Amino acid sequence: MFFYLSKVLWFFAEPGNALLIALIIGLFLTMTRFKKLGRSIVALVVVAALSITFLPFGSWMRLALEDRFPSQDLSLQSVDGIIVLGGVINPQLSAARETLVIGGAVERITKSAELARANPNAKVIFTGGTGSLFDTDVREADYVVSLYESLGVRAPQLLLDREARNTWENVTNARHMVEPGPYDRWVLVTSAFHMPRAVGVFRAQGWEVIPYPVDYSTNPDEKVNSPLSFTQGLGSLYGATHEWIGLIAYWLNGKSDAAFPKPRQ
Repeated sequence: MFFYLSKVLWFFAEPGNALLIALIIGLFLTMTRFKKLGRSIVALVVVAALSITFLPFGSWMRLALEDRFPSQDLSLQSVDGIIVLGGVINPQLSAARETLVIGGAVERITKSAELARANPNAKVIFTGGTGSLFDTDVREADYVVSLYESLGVRAPQLLLDREARNTWENVTNARHMVEPGPYDRWVLVTSAFHMPRAVGVFRAQGWEVIPYPVDYSTNPDEKVNSPLSFTQGLGSLYGATHEWIGLIAYWLNGKSDAAFPKPRQ
């Protein structure tokens, strides 16, 4: 139920859809006796669109997420296992084109492969099904073995979860697959902006992992510049808004141990 409800609510909360819905409501009201309210709503939509064009809201929001857990050097440390969250391969397009189609966040694969080669006795859990509501026949995990093998990771080292549809199910399914011990060292590999929510879910399920953020998109040492493009600003805001809403929703539903998880002392 949580998965389906989150999809429906996100349709209305997604910044582009929210602006469009507000614009339609505003224009409709201008043709009724609530013309003043309608004009006010349309004006607010215009102001919001201009703000998205000139102010880097998405970059600011994403920077806070990516800075939450610092990057780590695990080259000299041994680990018992590596958990890789899906979100790299487009399974529907891969099936349609009959070839591997990588949608983004490929560092989740390449960096986890580096860790796997350095720790050949460690298991690698790749957990990724499909986030689609309708096309559920093909799953991300179905395409990942050949990709890992091309990067020098042996197939017997891999454990695949093709059922997970969101972060909560990523953690739940991975935990059931290995039943980690209290002193096992498991490394979590996911995009830096997604790390706070992912860590919160692991902690809520009593699994303490070592965060290994990858796939950075912001530079903390550089000034965040204006996008000067509505399309670019809206795209940046889309991902950041989705993650912040996810953080709060998971916390309110008891699926994360904190609204904004932070590193342990």
